[in-house]
Formats: sequence, structure tokens, C-alpha cells
Amino acid sequence: MELILLAGHGSPKNNANNLEHVARLLHEMIHPECDKECVRVAYLQFAKPGIMEAIAACIHDGAKKLIVHPYFLSNGMHVSTDIPSIIREAGERYPEVEFIYTAPLGVHNKMAQVVLERIEGASGLKPEGIEQKSFEIISDEVDLSDLPAEMQPVMKRVIHTTADFEYKSSLIFHPDAVKAGIDAIKAGKDILTDVEMVKTGISKKMLQEWGGKVICNIQRPEAGGGGSENRTRAEIGIEEALKKNSNIGIIAIGNAPTALLKTIEVINSTDYGQRIKDKGFLVIGVPVGFVKALESKSLLAAQDFPFITNISRKGGSTVAVAIVNALLKMAKGGDEQRDS
Repeated sequence: MELILLAGHGSPKNNANNLEHVARLLHEMIHPECDKECVRVAYLQFAKPGIMEAIAACIHDGAKKLIVHPYFLSNGMHVSTDIPSIIREAGERYPEVEFIYTAPLGVHNKMAQVVLERIEGASGLKPEGIEQKSFEIISDEVDLSDLPAEMQPVMKRVIHTTADFEYKSSLIFHPDAVKAGIDAIKAGKDILTDVEMVKTGISKKMLQEWGGKVICNIQRPEAGGGGSENRTRAEIGIEEALKKNSNIGIIAIGNAPTALLKTIEVINSTDYGQRIKDKGFLVIGVPVGFVKALESKSLLAAQDFPFITNISRKGGSTVAVAIVNALLKMAKGGDEQRDS
């Protein structure tokens, strides 16, 4: 069993000890369908659990390999001396366990984007001003003129969310995708998501103006556990919702490849798939990961119903949210609809 431990410094100010948020995001990226605690956190001082305490808990829970990442910007004394000393002591105490110690965060091009956002924030720009400035930077750095006009706002928002220009070549649209999504929103259709993180990120305020709501069945009792069929909760939740809710207009999958595969299966089924097709809908399928993610998106790209996906291992909940929110803004007739 392999676990990951993020080791931060810790602060006497309790609300500054928020490494758990990073751990959840990382866990979703590498284990998109796992409900176990594979990524954990620890603090060098001031906060609990301490690093040795967290290591002991990981090993108690069955870890045979423990990857420790120092969540620090540079290779200072804590990174080069203090944390390695704790790991050496743990290695002597637990010789049967393999310990891997990674480099710190260091320098990365995405950090420059974060610094820019902080500078703009400190300069007094309102959030919408920062967003507009970011879109201007994107327009300067990548040429989207070869895309149909209605696709450009979606592409911009995905690149803005991820700071990853590779989506220009990997994000693909069914010809009717944008129209289908906007039509569904304006018709008051519901949006079905595979996981709570996608549901949380979608703008409820904009959707409610049209009468729709966001639905996620993953936490419903009847969707719990894989059962004898060894199916994921996201997969079961998607299937139940598609069978029972006749008002679904957009299906947004950002996490679970099995949920996307189940969506495609349901839509193409003869028993109730035709009912969904007759009402019109859009499937947004951008799950992230190494197992079934690329395969499920490639299958979606081969369908004849409206879809938006990316032919890559990349993706995730934030990408699904970005696509949906771009469509919501376009439905409202905001500035994004006039981008060119």
C-alpha cells in the first residue's frame, strides 16, 4: 500500500494550516475514483499531526511505501535537514517501510501566473478585472482565430482555469456542443455531475436564473459502495439520475472515467437512452487520470451526440466546471459570448 504525505511548516494561526485542501485536490488528480485517504498531511511545528505522528498513522493503516513531499518553496534548513532527520528516524523505527522524499515545490511556470494574480489583486483590481486581464494575456499568447467563434469563450476559460495552453490542441467539440449546452440552460434543464467538487464549482446563481439546478448522486445511500458488481459510486449515481430524472440537459464528468463510460452506455441504450436523446443534451467528459481516462474520452469523441472532451490524460473537476460556467455566461449574453 502506497500513501503520500504532504509535510508543511505549520503556523500558530489555526486557519493558516489548510494543507488538507491541497491534499484533496492532489488525491482527486491521481486517484479520481478512490474514497480512501491516500494523501495525508503533517506539520513540522505548531499544528497537528506532527510529521512523525502522521508517519506512524500511515504505517498503522498499512502503508508499505510512503512518499513524503515537503510543501515548501525552497530547499532551506527545514527541507534539507529537519524533515530528512525525521524520515531517517522513521526508517530506523520502521525498516520494512520504503520512504521516498521528494524535492520541494521549487520554481514552476504556473507559479508565475499565481504571482501575477496576487500582484493584480494587491493593485486594487476587482476579480472581474483580474479575469479580463488574464483573458487578454491568453489572447496575446495563443491564436484562437482558427476556432469557431462560439467555441472560443469555452477554450479561453479552460486555459484560464488551468494555465495550460495544451488544451488548445486537445479540447474538442461536437459541432452542436455549444448550442446544445446553451439551449439546455435556457430551457431550465438540470446539470448532472459525477462528483461533489464539480457540483460545488458550478455557478448556481447563473443557473437558477433559468430554473435549473445542479445534481450529484454520489453521496446518496443507494449509490454507496461498489456492491457485488464492483461498480464505483460515481458510476451508480450517474446511472440512477439518468434513469429517474427526465430534466437533465447537461452531464458534466470531471473526475470518474467509469461515470463517463456509464453515461455513454446509458445514452446509447435502447430502453431509455432514446428518451434522453429526444430531449436534447450535452455531455462534458473531461476525467483526469491514467486508468480509463483517455480511453473513456476517446470513446466519447466517437459519439454522434453533442459532447465536449479532451483527448489527453489531463482534465479534472476544475476543467468541467470551467466549461459549464463558460456556457452559463454565454447563455446570459455576457462579454464572453462576444469574444472573437
